[in-house]
Parts: sequence; structure tokens; C-alpha cells
Amino acid sequence: MVGFAGKSAVAGSAGLMALLSVAPVWAPVPAAVAEQCANPTGTYTEAVPWGQRLIDPARIWPLSRGTGQLVAVIGTGVDGSNGQFASGQLVGGQGTQPDDCDGRGTIAAGIVGAQPDPSTTFVGIAPGAKILPIRYTQANGGGDPGQLASAIETALNRGAGIILVAVPAATDSPALGGAVSRAKEKGALIVSPAAGTQQGQTSYPTATPGVLAVGSTNQAGEAVQTESGSYVGISAPGAELVSTSAGAGGTVAHRWPVSDPSLAAAHVAGVAALVRAYHPELSPEQVVARLTLTAHRGPSGAHDPRRGWGALDAYAAVSAAIPAGTPGPGGPPSVGPGTYVVPAAAPARAGTDKVSGVLAIVGVAAAIAAGVVVAAVRRGKRRGWRPSRFRAS
Repeated sequence: MVGFAGKSAVAGSAGLMALLSVAPVWAPVPAAVAEQCANPTGTYTEAVPWGQRLIDPARIWPLSRGTGQLVAVIGTGVDGSNGQFASGQLVGGQGTQPDDCDGRGTIAAGIVGAQPDPSTTFVGIAPGAKILPIRYTQANGGGDPGQLASAIETALNRGAGIILVAVPAATDSPALGGAVSRAKEKGALIVSPAAGTQQGQTSYPTATPGVLAVGSTNQAGEAVQTESGSYVGISAPGAELVSTSAGAGGTVAHRWPVSDPSLAAAHVAGVAALVRAYHPELSPEQVVARLTLTAHRGPSGAHDPRRGWGALDAYAAVSAAIPAGTPGPGGPPSVGPGTYVVPAAAPARAGTDKVSGVLAIVGVAAAIAAGVVVAAVRRGKRRGWRPSRFRAS
């Protein structure tokens, strides 16, 4: 189950975990287990959750609400009975599961697209997006990579443009690699968390080329997962979160505080839905480039093996004017007018936007400097590295 803290601990035991680990995949939860399933902490009415403040989705909604996007949530299912999912928002049919004993899938889906409601301060990132709930596991700690591959294939067959792996697998398989390749061919973006909390752990398809791998941070910006690698692309909130709860029975209800590195990927998937709705012409690779180029860099500006290229900046990812064909960080430099330029109509905020502006200017300056170096090297090669005939006086 999800790593809950404090009063949000789910009623359960080792016996429940054993039952869940042998429950048949794609099957309903047995009645004997259902009474021990995840249940709400209550209705959240406290201060706006920190992860939501960081993303600030309401600021982006005048530009995009994620309308027209279908986000597959692959993991433990999604309990569609929570009152913060709109009627018809969860897409049913073959291969979908409208229930979730474990609770992780429902929490992830709420972060992606829970509707605004006056009874709570919590809201999802892209309430205009539709959600395709697919369960491939009910077991704690991940599932079989072959079954995860089948779940991804189901999402592709149902037309999902964004595939959130809410529960990654601990091992890889040829079938899973093939499913990732087919997603790329069909123009679908897979977002998967670096969820390993023990030394040496690797999550899949997180580490597979072509997948946007997401690291997890707390309020202080510190990585909360142990898993690391050059494949980690970006980081997002994954500790002390609030979201929709399974077992709500038609009410608006939540679980909090929730700490699970996997939930960082839900934030990125929600923002990806906003980006693709506002920029429908972008390929998955271009969406990834936009997300990583606009991320808040660490002090060194370099890639961090646990936090990737920096912390997710949702507003900049949607609104920045980035020239077509600009590669993501780590690729060859691309210099052109308009990079990181926010539209004039966008409201400015003191503090946060000032930091974003400084980072943008620094990014452009670095790109220009790198471009000058590359140009000099190319000219040098053409001259066979002979000294230039122009000398300083």
C-alpha cells in the first residue's frame, strides 16, 4: 500500500498484504479483503497542500485545463466512486477497473485530474482530462513486468496519449521494452517514477529509454527516493501530499499526509496533460524537452541523478515560447529568439516568477555561450586547427 504517515495509516496487516499479493490480477477484490481496503482520512479543508501550491494549477487553467487528453493510470485501479471525479471523467470499458482496494491508483488519479469542489482546498492539476484506470497489480511493491506491458498495450489500444505508470515494476522484460517502443510509435508519452527506496533498486519502465523518469522531492526540495541514475529526467512532489481516497462511496474524501515517491510521476503526468492540450502539435519528445528545459535547476545547473534536470515548473512548461526543434538539456545547444519567453498577457508573481526569470536568463546566456564555443570548434576543424589570420593588436 501507499506509505501513509501519522493519522492516515491504512487499516491493514501482514495478512492483508499476503492476501493482496496472491489476488489474481485483473480480478475484483475478494469480499473478505474489501473491508480492510484503503479508506478516507476525511475531507481535507486545511491549507492548500504544498505540492498543489508548487504546481499552482489554477494559474494555468486560463491557458489549459487538459481538455481532450486521455491519461491512463496504470497500477492498482481507480475508485471512481470518489465525488471529486466528474461524471464521465473516468473512461470505462474493456480493460478498466473502477475499484481500488490498495488506494494508490486513486490517489494518483486525483493528483492528475480531481475536480474543484467548494468543500475542499485540494484539486487536481488537469481537471479537463479524462482518466483511463487500468489495474495490473494489487500487490505491494510493484508487479510482474509482463503484466505491466499488457496494461500499457491496453492503454495504447484505448487511445491514451499520456500513460502514467502509478506502480512501476522492480524488474524489466522484453515485453515491457516492446510496449515502450510501441508507445513511442503511437505518439504516447509514458511517465514513470524512480520509486526505489533501497540502495541499488531500479524501477521499470522508468529506466527504459523513451520514458520520462521522475524523481521525488519533499517540501525542502530534497530527494526522498534512493533510486538514482542518468535516466531520471525531472523531479516533483512525492512526500506529505493530499489526494482523493478510495472507499469514499460517492463523497468528496481524501487521504493525507501521503508519502510515496511514485506520486511524483502523477504531478508530471498532470502537467503533461496541460502541455499537450495547449500545444497539441508537440511529440512526446518535445513535451519532455519542454518540461525539462523549464525545470528549476539545482545550484550547479547540472543533471542530478536523483532529481534529474530540476524541479517541475508547471506554468513555465505550458506558457514558455520555445522554438520548435529545441532539444532538451543534455543535447546539443540550440540558440534562438524567444526561448523561455512567457507571453505578456500572463500575470506575473513576485518572488517565484523573479526566480524563474533569473533562471531563464541564465539558461539563455548559457545556451548562447555554448553556441559560441561550438561555432568556434567547428571553424577550428574546418581550418585544420590553424591559427586565425586575425590577431589582437
